[in-house]
Amino acid sequence: MKKIIILSLFTVAIISETYAQEYAVITTIESIVPGGIGRSRMISNKTDLDTEEFTTERRAGTDTAQGKVKRKEIKVANLEETKMLNFYSLTGINFQNVASNDALISNKLTEMAKSGWELQFVTSGVESDAGGPDGKGIFVTRYIFKR
Repeated sequence: MKKIIILSLFTVAIISETYAQEYAVITTIESIVPGGIGRSRMISNKTDLDTEEFTTERRAGTDTAQGKVKRKEIKVANLEETKMLNFYSLTGINFQNVASNDALISNKLTEMAKSGWELQFVTSGVESDAGGPDGKGIFVTRYIFKR
C-alpha cells in the first residue's frame, strides 16, 4: 500500500512538472528629457504572437532569406498602456515623479502576483545623449514573469 501511495505521489509530481509554463513581460519606459516633454509609459502586451510566423531562415551561399515578413505585420494593437511621469521637470530630477512611478510599478507587480504570476527577472538599460548636448534619453526596465 505504501508503495502505491509513493508511486502515485511521484507520478503526480512528474505530471505537474510537465505543464507548459507561461511568460509575461511588462516594460516601463521612463523619459529622461528635461522639461517634462518626454513620454513615460508602462506597457503590457495583450496579444500572443507565434515567433515561427516572423522568423526567417538564412542559408549559406544565398543573398535572400526565406519567409520575409514586413515589420508592420508584427505590430500588435492590443496592449495596455499606463501613463507614467517623466524623471525630469524644468528644475531637474523630480523625486515626487520618481516616487509616483514607483507606486504605479509596485501596484502592477502586486496585481501580477495576485494573478498567479511570479517575477523571474528584471532587466534595465538607459539610452542617453552619450555626452552630446541633446538632453534626450530613456530608462527602460523589463519585468519578466512566469506562471
